[in-house]
Amino acid sequence: MHKVYRFRLYPTREQAILIHKSIGCSRFIFNYFLSIQRELYRKKSKIPGYHACSAQLPVLKKELEWLKEVDATSLQTTLKQLDDAWKRFLKIKKKQLRTSESKKTESDFPSSVG
Repeated sequence: MHKVYRFRLYPTREQAILIHKSIGCSRFIFNYFLSIQRELYRKKSKIPGYHACSAQLPVLKKELEWLKEVDATSLQTTLKQLDDAWKRFLKIKKKQLRTSESKKTESDFPSSVG
């Protein structure tokens, strides 16, 4: 038998503001790098991984001062999650391409009967 413990957090006003800022900054970082990666994917260019994106993070923090207000590890975790999502997407895409190519038969191709 497993016991379950439920907890409810009641953050102070300052803590609630920091939580919302962290979530908002993580969402911004995810969407910002996702848009870059989508554009590169459409152009069939190499998609930057976690290390390339995390190297751009300090530059982005200099441009956007409000990113400095939150913990850096939450932003890096967001980049890791984005990298993992891309890897899973590409793995599924590769598997779909492989299976669709292997299922082609001779009847799939038009023949010129004249």
